[in-house]
Amino acid sequence: MSAVDVDGRVHVEAGRLREFVAGLFAATGLPPADAATVAECLVRANLRGTDTHGVFRAPTYLKRLREGLNNRAPNIAVRKVADAASHVDGDNGMGAVVGRRAMGEAIELARRHGTGLVSVCNSNHYGMAAFYVLQAMEAGMIGIAFTNASPAFPPWGGRAPFFGTSPMAFAVPAGREPSFVLDMAMSVLARGNVYVAAQAGTSIPPGLALDSEGRPTTDPKALIDGGSMLPFGGVKGAALSMLMDILSGVLSGAAFGGEVGNPHQSFDRPQNVGHFFLCLRTDLFMPEEMFLARMDELVVRMKAQPRAAGVEEILVPGEREARREKERLRTGIPLAADVHAALDAEAARCGLAPLEILAAPVAID
Repeated sequence: MSAVDVDGRVHVEAGRLREFVAGLFAATGLPPADAATVAECLVRANLRGTDTHGVFRAPTYLKRLREGLNNRAPNIAVRKVADAASHVDGDNGMGAVVGRRAMGEAIELARRHGTGLVSVCNSNHYGMAAFYVLQAMEAGMIGIAFTNASPAFPPWGGRAPFFGTSPMAFAVPAGREPSFVLDMAMSVLARGNVYVAAQAGTSIPPGLALDSEGRPTTDPKALIDGGSMLPFGGVKGAALSMLMDILSGVLSGAAFGGEVGNPHQSFDRPQNVGHFFLCLRTDLFMPEEMFLARMDELVVRMKAQPRAAGVEEILVPGEREARREKERLRTGIPLAADVHAALDAEAARCGLAPLEILAAPVAID
């Protein structure tokens, strides 16, 4: 059977892809443990179907490393500021490395005090926000993650990029039923989709972006070249993006107010992204078993609600992604031809073997 599916995609086993991507980052100067963390973050996004934050990002991250815009061996400083709160200075390290370290600190604080709050400055693009709340949930906690980001859309009533798409993520464990995992950007369309469309030479849907003159556009290149994305929910999404900038940027000491560097375009300076992490123990107000049982009851009641026309099943936020992750672990991760080619080009640059693909992929989706 051909190694390419009907959509021109190749399929790669998840463990092999993690190993390959980690090798690229290690060859570019990251310590092996940090290279593995970045690779795990990117591949987890692909597994869950968030391909815009998956290995598609690796060439940009590698370029920033090669050009000295990210610190290969950061001295990540953790400073306790209250019993249940710490401040983390990421020392311009890779976002996934800084983010995982900071969420780990929030988890430990929550174990001791019931809650753990961590504010982060001097970080970088940290990939899929769900990566960090899943880290908390897998430790038995409720996890919350905010970040700010480079300018993408205007404040409400403006036309020039100012606030970032700034995703927020939440994870709440359940018992036997699917857990709640929400990861959402402030824009209608995730910005990664714009770069994917530009690379593929395709358009983006109407009503999602403005060009540099404030006119509606479906051309991703017009958006990238000084245009603006539009927030979801109009003024509500714009207001939430400002909140992300306050909690992640203003509060932490990171860049804010249009000053966060763009990872794909700002190759003259570090990004100085800010994050905000919060962990809660599930047994704060009742025994853990009771909380998990109540979560299960909520999910069961929700799924039993009358369905709208054409809807086969009511899903918990994150349930679709969890199913996709399980399926892609079994069948392999599909990669677009241009992403596969870009990864092999990085391997050639590093003197490494090309990415090994599955001989008989199964078409997914």
